[in-house]
Amino acid sequence: MNWRRYFWPVIGIAAVVFSLWLLLHELRGISLDDVWAGIIAIPARGWVLAALSSVVAYASLAGYDHIALLHIGKKVSWLFVTFCSFTTYALSHNIGGSVFSGAVIRYRAYGTRGLTGQDVGILVAICWITFVLSTLFVSSIVLLLEPEVIDRFSGTPHHRLAQAGGFAMLLVVAAYIFGSWLHLRPLRIGSFQLHYPALPIVARQLLVGPIELLAAAAIIFFALPVSGNPGYFVVLGVFLVSFSIAQISHAPGGLGVFEVVFLAGLSHMDQVGVLAALLVFRLFYLIIPLLIALGVVLFFEHSQYSRSES
Repeated sequence: MNWRRYFWPVIGIAAVVFSLWLLLHELRGISLDDVWAGIIAIPARGWVLAALSSVVAYASLAGYDHIALLHIGKKVSWLFVTFCSFTTYALSHNIGGSVFSGAVIRYRAYGTRGLTGQDVGILVAICWITFVLSTLFVSSIVLLLEPEVIDRFSGTPHHRLAQAGGFAMLLVVAAYIFGSWLHLRPLRIGSFQLHYPALPIVARQLLVGPIELLAAAAIIFFALPVSGNPGYFVVLGVFLVSFSIAQISHAPGGLGVFEVVFLAGLSHMDQVGVLAALLVFRLFYLIIPLLIALGVVLFFEHSQYSRSES
């Protein structure tokens, strides 16, 4: 039905509007001059390390597609896969609804390399599983080592509950590994089949995925002020909560949603400094990759048009 086509975009836009309202309410005492002063206060070392972290994050994201193609047994040029993955995530992170928008972009690109719609569907599923698995794995480590992270959102100590949640997440990851070892039957949905990844694939998922999350969180960590900084693992935990909620909201670029949750998680810090770090994250993780991705898309479409004309 037509309403289904617009349901998630409407939800995403509503999340953006509501989050921006909350954000403006939280930052009502902060001026643009304050924010600019916070950005200028970031040392050169912080800018360089944040930029390098973004490179590592997107290099790891390229690994998602390489892992998925290895799983389905399709050979595509390493360079093409890297550019396709980079473009997919740079666009889908900004558009919102990354699973669906990413599927459309991948289908357009990989279709020119002989992959069928079902191949792309499996590729998208494996990439999504890699992200979820990595998020659970990294979150479990954070909750076991820094259970007080949950207190930043609840307002009251729940250390035992946080550690129990971390242990439960770790059990889910272990169950996934055990399922791979058992060679479970493929998931069938009509003619669609999703085979359980082999152990070497799972090992790659648990290596590449966590590196991407660690690097993405490091962008913010290196841009944060030293004063009141709770340490990398706490920042990582707050990032995981903020990024996950932003993804669930389907808000384009997680605009407003990501900032509201992150500021709540680091409410004890100077809000100007935190906001400046979040703007650095948007610059390196969203805006610059988006501009590069648009150039890649234009080049790709021009080359396809030229090839069809010849």
